[in-house]
Amino acid sequence: MEIPKEVKLIQDKLTKAGFEAYLVGGCVRDLLLKTVYGEPVEPQDWDITTNAKPEELMKLFPDSVYENQFGTVGAKTRSEDPITRLVEITTFRKEGKYTDKRHPDTIAFAETLEEDLSRRDFIVNALAMDIKGNITDPFGGQKDLKAKVIRAVGNPEERFQEDALRLMRAVRFSAQLNFSIEVKTAEAVKKHAGLLEFIAKERIADEVLKLLMTERAADGVVKMSELGLLKYVLPELAEGIDMEQNKHHKYTVFEHNLRSLEYAAKQNFPLDIRLSALLHDVGKPRTRVWKNDPRGEKTLKGKKGDWTFYQHQYVGEKMALRMLDRLRLPCKLTEKIALLVREHMFVYDPELVTERGVRRLLRRVGSENMDDLMLVREADRIGSGVAKAVPYRLRHLKAMIERVKKDPVSVKMLAVKGNDVMETLKIEPGPKVGKILNILLEEVLDSPVLNDRDKLVVRVRELAKLPEKELDKMTELAKLKAVEEQKCTEEEIMKKFFVK
Repeated sequence: MEIPKEVKLIQDKLTKAGFEAYLVGGCVRDLLLKTVYGEPVEPQDWDITTNAKPEELMKLFPDSVYENQFGTVGAKTRSEDPITRLVEITTFRKEGKYTDKRHPDTIAFAETLEEDLSRRDFIVNALAMDIKGNITDPFGGQKDLKAKVIRAVGNPEERFQEDALRLMRAVRFSAQLNFSIEVKTAEAVKKHAGLLEFIAKERIADEVLKLLMTERAADGVVKMSELGLLKYVLPELAEGIDMEQNKHHKYTVFEHNLRSLEYAAKQNFPLDIRLSALLHDVGKPRTRVWKNDPRGEKTLKGKKGDWTFYQHQYVGEKMALRMLDRLRLPCKLTEKIALLVREHMFVYDPELVTERGVRRLLRRVGSENMDDLMLVREADRIGSGVAKAVPYRLRHLKAMIERVKKDPVSVKMLAVKGNDVMETLKIEPGPKVGKILNILLEEVLDSPVLNDRDKLVVRVRELAKLPEKELDKMTELAKLKAVEEQKCTEEEIMKKFFVK
């Protein structure tokens, strides 16, 4: 089997020192899937279990790391491959009760490999392999691999009560491996779904992100919903389940979001695009209004096909911020996804798009995010059931973006800088400098030919003569102008296609 030489050397060193040494867990599972069943999987980590104690491991591997209570020593290999650069070696162990549903109250070293494997989460992960390739499989893991089944080791209810994160891991492995979840294991997941509330959000987020990065991410989200996990992880997403859209959409809000994610996963888009595709319409349920009802009723029995979701992208932006912040995702990632959710409704009808509008779009989104926004729109389109991800209209907009990319769309791109304003007016740094620059930018967005240093210096002097209140008013008007222009364009395209 294809085992990295760094891992073989560690096993070999342990066995020559008189210790047992086994590859264990996911790497054995993936090796068997690849070599025996021909599945296209590659082990993403290499773990070794042994009867050697941590202090003995430290002597054998002086260049190692041991900073935990679980008997795990990280052996440095100096490999160029990040997967094998640090190989974890864990002493056989057994665990006590899990009072907090997260961590074992006590950890003790076990005497045998079988004791160690019995504490594992799922049978397909309770496999070990010695240096000669012999498999230890006390619970039938190879049988479950062949049947493509995720089954808990022993009593599933006990396994999930020990560590509730295993609820999410069952779904993640199901999606990652394209396996079904065994009936009793699935029933136990559903019964104990509420235990996720005991788990740190960071740990849950880690499983969610791993799930979303699988090829069958959408299937995993469906499974989360079926087993009652979604309402504890992303309850806002569940609001779209069975929610009909207007007559131009063949899928419910939830189905549409899932199909958008499915496309993003099949195209192997990065994590931020997958999350944005999944959440881009999360605001629709909270903005749904029956188009012809003067009272704005949100649920009218017996009426179908004429719902509106006006400004759902702005509601969705706020919801995405709260959802991802709750999962403790990095601020930079959260803010980018919220931006893509807010801007996913950009207009690309050739009859309505102007170069001025494209420049304003670039200003709002940022040139660095424009390609990603296009990918989200592709996912949105395919998720709606249309045939083409990139129709002529979208290609037309892309061409316009390329054409205006060099035009000034931010203060940094103006021919005059803050220092120029201060030098021209002989003033110190202050709010007035920023106000003048923002007014200049709005004028240049309308007419890029004005972005000439001499012309702008003249305009700076003109603006400096205005009273402070007049400058404030012009600054606010500039902001409102950008918002109003976008709103008008959106309303025009909504009228054309009879949707909101």
